[in-house]
Amino acid sequence: MKRILTLNAGSSSLRFGLYRDCEDPVELVHGQVDGIGNSAQLVLSTPDGKASHPIDASTQAEALNAIMQAVTPHLKGHTIGGVGHRVVHGGPDFAEPMLLTPDVMQALRTYEPLAPLHQPHNLAGVLAAQKVFPDAIQVGCFDTAFHRGHPWVNDAFAIPRALYDEGVRRYGFHGLSYDYVTGVIARDFPDLHRGRIIVAHLGNGASMCAIRSGKSVGSTMGFSALDGLPMGTRCGQIDPGVVLYLIEQKGMAPHDVLRMLYEASGLLGLSDETSDMRDLLASDRPEAAQAIDYYVFRARREIGALSAVLGGLDALVFCGGVGENAAPIRRRIGQEMAYLGIEIHAERNEQNALHIGLGPTSVMVIPTDEERVIARAVRAVKAAPHDPKREKCQVKLISI
Repeated sequence: MKRILTLNAGSSSLRFGLYRDCEDPVELVHGQVDGIGNSAQLVLSTPDGKASHPIDASTQAEALNAIMQAVTPHLKGHTIGGVGHRVVHGGPDFAEPMLLTPDVMQALRTYEPLAPLHQPHNLAGVLAAQKVFPDAIQVGCFDTAFHRGHPWVNDAFAIPRALYDEGVRRYGFHGLSYDYVTGVIARDFPDLHRGRIIVAHLGNGASMCAIRSGKSVGSTMGFSALDGLPMGTRCGQIDPGVVLYLIEQKGMAPHDVLRMLYEASGLLGLSDETSDMRDLLASDRPEAAQAIDYYVFRARREIGALSAVLGGLDALVFCGGVGENAAPIRRRIGQEMAYLGIEIHAERNEQNALHIGLGPTSVMVIPTDEERVIARAVRAVKAAPHDPKREKCQVKLISI
């Protein structure tokens, strides 16, 4: 029996999971390499526990080689039959898992300016995996795919409409996370699945999604992964006039503005200290408190806006590193939101329980699992009929 490997490549990290290839892939081990290019560290989690050690990895390819050395004992003689990749931006056309052929890769490179922190590294991970596993299928899973099919008004900007036809529109991101969480709700809470849900993916990257009957109808993220909520180092919503001012009046070069908005803003920029919510919560600096205040304010504002998109609210679901673990942030977001039926149970919230709500609107914490969604997609692609004209597999994913 072959194995499935999932890869989620970032600028200085590479997350991975190894799965048994069966009807619903079973995770064998998972982990990540952090600090690629500078003091790299490999963390491997197995059923027996977690271990970490330093490695020499200055590129994605070297990190992947280190990963394979770590997981080879767990292959137990089996081979990798498919590699699934998280690809942040699929543009207007890629709405299903795709075989990553040369033509598809060329198309995906055109979206690199729309996700400069992610897309180039995602594709670098694909190239590295193709060299290590030349006989395995390579499958791309797109963070934008979950949001395809939005109503036109939720995707368009009020700019000359020819630009919309060229692809300047809202895409939304974190789709793999939303796909997983929606699948859990469909399986365990079918009545709720038919209702109106906001899923808050809160982590170093953060967004919220309005979901009706299991389908995305609105997202806080837009054309790029900058929009909406403030994030670890990304600004979130900003008046475009600020960007024009920085370029025209402050004399900043566009690439310097890009770096500032992606890498030096958000919680890091506001606190002038750190992008890590754990450190901010532990800090006694007033700037750290202000950064948290802004984060909570924007989250509450977006919940109100997405509730209007949905025409009401039946459930609020938290996921992501902050959403799953930062009880004080969840508590503060839920304050004074009884008008939407949102009330937080203090004790269950501190325990990171599944159900943390008190009011008529369900409030839940559901740990997300993007890697499992990728593994399922690889298996679905392997089993699907193939259209050679489009290099596309006719895939119907089962989310959970």
